[in-house]
Amino acid sequence: MMNSNRVLRRAIVFSALAGAAILQGHRAAATEAVSRGDMSPDALVQSVSAEVLDNIKADPALRNGDFNKLQRLIDDKVAPYVDFERMTRLSVGPGWRGATPEQRQALMREFRTYVVRTYSGALSRVTDHQVKMRPFKAQPTDTEVVVRSLVAPSNGDPIQLDYRLEKTDSGWKIYDVTILGVSMVETFRNSFASEVNQNGVDGLIKALADRNKQLAAGNKS
Repeated sequence: MMNSNRVLRRAIVFSALAGAAILQGHRAAATEAVSRGDMSPDALVQSVSAEVLDNIKADPALRNGDFNKLQRLIDDKVAPYVDFERMTRLSVGPGWRGATPEQRQALMREFRTYVVRTYSGALSRVTDHQVKMRPFKAQPTDTEVVVRSLVAPSNGDPIQLDYRLEKTDSGWKIYDVTILGVSMVETFRNSFASEVNQNGVDGLIKALADRNKQLAAGNKS
């Protein structure tokens, strides 16, 4: 399990650029959440992309990989724009249908922790990247869309990055990220399926929990 962490980390580095919102203070965060709840999906991605890049560049602690600060940032500011329940369900795949309510809650908890910890490590490597939005087309009645962008460092080739979003009562939410044609959800699902086939849903929960403990220990060292 987790043998594709390199691919996942690359995906999460860039999804963090457009999936995170770093806001100043609780009052400002509440105001921004309301306004972004009314945004179109491409405007949402563009808005939070610009803000996260500006804040990383301006904050030495974030640039230097302060894990606690990075984790608080992701935990508090990314979650409102990500549908973790749907992402978990799609990532677990067929195993989700046979899971009990208790197992589903445990899967969502461990999966969310894993994604947050991976985001935090990835954000510490963001430097001079810029996000360029690609043309967006959608109908007013669409409830699921793809927002396409290019992420480019000052030196090097741009990376194509696509976001799948769904329209919810609280605004648009990301539930998958595709980098260079590789879906983050599909990558997780391939990895998780092997674990479920071998050790069942409880085995997947344990594998995620063990991985989270390893990541936590590594960040403390």
